[in-house]
Amino acid sequence: MELPGDRPRLAAPGESAGVRLGDIRAVLPPAPPGMGPRVVALGGGHGLAASLSALRRVTDALTAVVTVSDDGGSSGRLRREFGGLPPGDLRKALAALCGDDPWGRIWAEVVQFRFDSDGELNNHALGNLLIVGISELLGDEVAALELVGRLLRANGRVLPMSVVPLDIEALVTGFDPADLAATRTVRGQVDVATAKGRVVSVALVPADPPACPEAVSAILDAEWIVLGPGSWFSSVLPHLLVPELAKALIETDARKVVALNLAPQPGETADFSPEAHLDVLAAHAPGLRVDVVLADQRVVANADTLRAAAAELGGRLVLAPVAMSDGSPRHDPELLAAAYAGIFTNT
Repeated sequence: MELPGDRPRLAAPGESAGVRLGDIRAVLPPAPPGMGPRVVALGGGHGLAASLSALRRVTDALTAVVTVSDDGGSSGRLRREFGGLPPGDLRKALAALCGDDPWGRIWAEVVQFRFDSDGELNNHALGNLLIVGISELLGDEVAALELVGRLLRANGRVLPMSVVPLDIEALVTGFDPADLAATRTVRGQVDVATAKGRVVSVALVPADPPACPEAVSAILDAEWIVLGPGSWFSSVLPHLLVPELAKALIETDARKVVALNLAPQPGETADFSPEAHLDVLAAHAPGLRVDVVLADQRVVANADTLRAAAAELGGRLVLAPVAMSDGSPRHDPELLAAAYAGIFTNT
């Protein structure tokens, strides 16, 4: 017998769409139980997508916690127009969690599709419009991501790291050949990622943003946390600057893996050694301890130096072939999955 409260009701005059559709979690069937270790992956952009493409091959109990500071392209335009979370990195994470079956492959292409026109839709990603439209309809961005994830049959859950859109500020040096010690502040994810000079540190605006409560719960409940790979200052480190997330990362019983990039990123980490990535990680999160640092042996010039840097954070170094065979600085999802599986099993 269906009770009056069992289905979403139509909106009364003046009510918002969020009220009309009610709590989407009551409408959706429960998610199937996850198999494998409970893993939370933190990051954004292409780096997080590469990690998720590998991790979904290892576990079904997977949560992505994604940066929300993108201010360029389609995401920046939608953020400025609607005032909500920039959807681009969230979309990439959802696409990466799509399966390799026909349904997953076609939906991954659908959400990644970009319009090419002379009009207002030019360069908008279809998935960005879908996420923003459903968020507007429901009045709840986390519920919208859950609904889109179910539509895609995503192998995991995608959450924003904060419930408000953020900006990144970076302190940059080395931009003036006449005064290498001079510093300046660069604001905005796009400008930070392409900054001329050397990024020294980053901060968030606002400085004390509220964390997504579901992200905090996922971190506290996790068995494994994965940080990286990705744009170090604009995608990886920002998670450590959200106070509630940083506290949860220190307090959780989960073991932690830092997956290093395959090459320095021009503009953001130009000339960074692998151990320099760990140094800035420690500087931005002094209380954070890790269990494993994962790197590809082919891009590590001095394994002993990197091993010592990992030990400073409390971790051990794992060297494994994780790069694509074409020589590009991209992770191979199958090889990265094998490396993660070995770490989860043997640590």
